[in-house]
Amino acid sequence: MPARFPQIAVLRDGKKLLIRPFANHDTDGLYEFFQGLPDETRKFAWDDITNRALIERWAQRIDYSKVLPLLALEGSAIVADATLHRRNSGPLRHVGRIKWLIGEDYRGQGLGTTLVNQFITIAREDGLRRLTCMLIGEAEADAIRTLSELGFDRYVIPGYGADPEGQAHDMVKLVLQL
Repeated sequence: MPARFPQIAVLRDGKKLLIRPFANHDTDGLYEFFQGLPDETRKFAWDDITNRALIERWAQRIDYSKVLPLLALEGSAIVADATLHRRNSGPLRHVGRIKWLIGEDYRGQGLGTTLVNQFITIAREDGLRRLTCMLIGEAEADAIRTLSELGFDRYVIPGYGADPEGQAHDMVKLVLQL
């Protein structure tokens, strides 16, 4: 899978970013990227990205057949992290799940679309039948719009998610049939 990388992505503002898979030597950079995200973004992340040990475990257990983590870099700085999660067996083995976090200064520049399009291409090549994503409705409206524009169907599940304080939030499940 990583053979198709690295790639160069050109953003709407003309910036050129390198897109490549996360590797074990990226632990420090990914941790720094996560720490630079606003609290509002970090609180809705699927994992505790403030926990450096978690990122170290990811680096030690890289298995691109299960999770393909892509990084976007400007120079040596990580500016986005996106992952495609897959199962090797079971009833959901033909379904991929995507997640991503993009640095504030790189939002609205087409980077999310670029990363998701990479996953769509890879998923099709790997024989997946659907891609899914779960997002917090009000907090991730831009990401929901991006996926909708790419053809994902959306299903709102009222009160399905919760923030760290326990307040309920509507979740939006997005599904793309490949």
